[in-house]
Amino acid sequence: MSNKVIHAIYNDDDVLMDAVKQTRAAHHHIEEIYTPFPVHGLDKAMGLAPTRLAICAFIYGLVGLSIYTTLMNFVMINDWPQDIGGKPSFSYIDNMPAFVPIMFEGTVFFAAHLMVITFYMRSKLWPFKQAENPDVRTTDDHFLMEVGIHGNEEELVSFFTNTGAVEVKVVEKH
Repeated sequence: MSNKVIHAIYNDDDVLMDAVKQTRAAHHHIEEIYTPFPVHGLDKAMGLAPTRLAICAFIYGLVGLSIYTTLMNFVMINDWPQDIGGKPSFSYIDNMPAFVPIMFEGTVFFAAHLMVITFYMRSKLWPFKQAENPDVRTTDDHFLMEVGIHGNEEELVSFFTNTGAVEVKVVEKH
């Protein structure tokens, strides 16, 4: 099994979008696309599934809400009840309106911090990770489409040249 891929380099995002649509129509598998900035609609053109990170954010918010609610109930009602402003702390429900800002902040805190951790884990990013960018120009002004070779190599090179690529290279992927 060959690990060869084609790197088709484009210098315009509109040309890239047209090339992605042509490549998908020709039933070639796009492994990755490297862009210097987010391209609107590229995920749909590539046929990627919608992200489920919003579901994770909701679950993380619920975790934060439940932890902060439990913490406030234990600290302010059970462990160290205080008479603040003449309002006794007999039950959590009686004092809940005073705790709403804390519950909101706990929900946002947990959702935000756990979403960052989830994003880095899902993207396989961690400190001191080596960059996987195959061409340094994609961080400045070029777009690179990486397509696996599963057939005639010369035919694929001519196909990507006809899609508007300014440069087409066949490289060995590690």
